[in-house]
Amino acid sequence: MRNGLDMDLKRQGITSPMHLQKNVLVLFAAVVLLLAQAASARGLPEFTELIEDSSPAVVKINTVERKRVGRHFQIPQHPDIPDIFRHLFDPRSMPERQSQAMGSGFLISADGYILTNNHVVDGADEIQVRLIDRREFDARVIGADERSDLALLKIEASDLPYLKFAKPNSLKVGEWVLAIGSPFGLDYSASAGIVSAIGRSIPTEKNENYVPFIQTDVAINPGNSGGPLFNLKGEVVGINSQIYTRSGGSIGLSFAIPVAVAQGVVDQLKEKGRVDRGWLGVVIQEVSRDLASSFGLSKPMGALVAQLEPKGPADMAGIRVGDVIIEFDGNPIMMSSDLPHAVGRTVPGRSVPVVVMREGKKRALNVEVGMLGGGDASPQVSEAPVGGGRLGLDVRDIDERMRKRWNLAAGVVITQVVPGGAGAKAGLHPGDVIAQLGFHEIGGVDDYRRVESELPANELLPIRYFRRGRPAFHTFRIDE
Repeated sequence: MRNGLDMDLKRQGITSPMHLQKNVLVLFAAVVLLLAQAASARGLPEFTELIEDSSPAVVKINTVERKRVGRHFQIPQHPDIPDIFRHLFDPRSMPERQSQAMGSGFLISADGYILTNNHVVDGADEIQVRLIDRREFDARVIGADERSDLALLKIEASDLPYLKFAKPNSLKVGEWVLAIGSPFGLDYSASAGIVSAIGRSIPTEKNENYVPFIQTDVAINPGNSGGPLFNLKGEVVGINSQIYTRSGGSIGLSFAIPVAVAQGVVDQLKEKGRVDRGWLGVVIQEVSRDLASSFGLSKPMGALVAQLEPKGPADMAGIRVGDVIIEFDGNPIMMSSDLPHAVGRTVPGRSVPVVVMREGKKRALNVEVGMLGGGDASPQVSEAPVGGGRLGLDVRDIDERMRKRWNLAAGVVITQVVPGGAGAKAGLHPGDVIAQLGFHEIGGVDDYRRVESELPANELLPIRYFRRGRPAFHTFRIDE
């Protein structure tokens, strides 16, 4: 009966309710599929046009370094050596060893300026640049900066394709990025990922920290160094520089130098072939939760000044040891590593406002930023011991040898730590030099005795000390 009704309806051009329901379901499924495809397209960007447009400005860099394999002796001057054999002892006749390296870079102007990593070209005797159209050029170094690991090269050519920098500090965590380079010598390879973090601090072997790195999960490998990191607009947001790896290849942790750093470096290298950085003249450390509480901060933040360079910019501006720098030139200092980044990019000679936390109160200062310049012995002690005291420490005055060796102005050196005492709980060791208790400077044993007797009980207090010449802050509490 239902089939006959359907046939009658079809003859009259009318669709039955059953068929209408099926059509609606099919239409609904099609709409859902289209929406899913659109969402997928939005989530996974299309990189083909970006790669096609940007690759011509990316270059492969090959370097050659020559070293003579010399014998470790001098040319004999004995007159009996025949002249025919003397050339064997001439250093110029020693065999020459060549080492080759490769990396990436990219053109930043039509007249042939190229940006890459300093470690790609450092020590190179020959630098050859190859473009995607297989043209090759000899390059010369305009300037290099070891601290930022950037180098500016120049090739003699014109009307070249080049890349543009993105607006500084416009990158966001989670944003899609793309790298183009020559990993393991495989020319013009592209890899994509997202920004994992911004402002990563990675100290160098010299314990310097002037680059707030971009961390990504883009597959970066040896040979990618110096290549560009793009946003989806095709703008350069960073210069690929380092990877963290245990195998030698990518494990999803790569680091790039942000354009905010690169632009300043390029401008200075073009102008004078070197980079001048700001200098404050302080040794700083991180602020822990306990230190924050002892300094009157609501949470751990800022850079704690552990040592001052005498007559340095910070010292001359009135900054004191024990101050916590919480703002520099209008920029909040949330972690101690934020301060070197901010100071380093400041033009030397400029006066900038600084906000510090001192003894629980904010103080505003102005500092004229200076220009950054380019085996421990056991402590010797003198004088009679004091005894355990309230801190559970025996101390003596420091001697002249310690003052000179570690550039100490004053303080007392710990000779014995009583187990279970306040000093032991604070992690102090024999040989540590105490320079400050609470908010009081310690000039010698007399100062130590006086300040120790006046310290409040059951309160978290800061202590500043030197361990083998290195300054540090910690906290202690006298339980009474």
